[in-house]
Amino acid sequence: MPEQRPDHQNYWRATRRLTLALLALWGLVTFVPAYFAAPLNRYDFLGFPLGFYLAAQGTLLAYLLIVHIYVRTMKKLDLRYGMGEHQGPEI
Repeated sequence: MPEQRPDHQNYWRATRRLTLALLALWGLVTFVPAYFAAPLNRYDFLGFPLGFYLAAQGTLLAYLLIVHIYVRTMKKLDLRYGMGEHQGPEI
């Protein structure tokens, strides 16, 4: 197996760390509101039970935010470590 440059190893370490952190956030967003749905349903938000609203709308917004954070952070990592697509002139 060819040896990898330290920058390449740091890039993949940062990528794995970001992925694991966002995966943990995804798990929290997915399972915590579902676990607490019954107690949350005692409260209303915009005329809906809060547990239902969080499951129906809140998680979707959180998923979009997770994807946005991933894309933005990966662009920064690509630029920092020079791993992005070729930036030269088009042929």
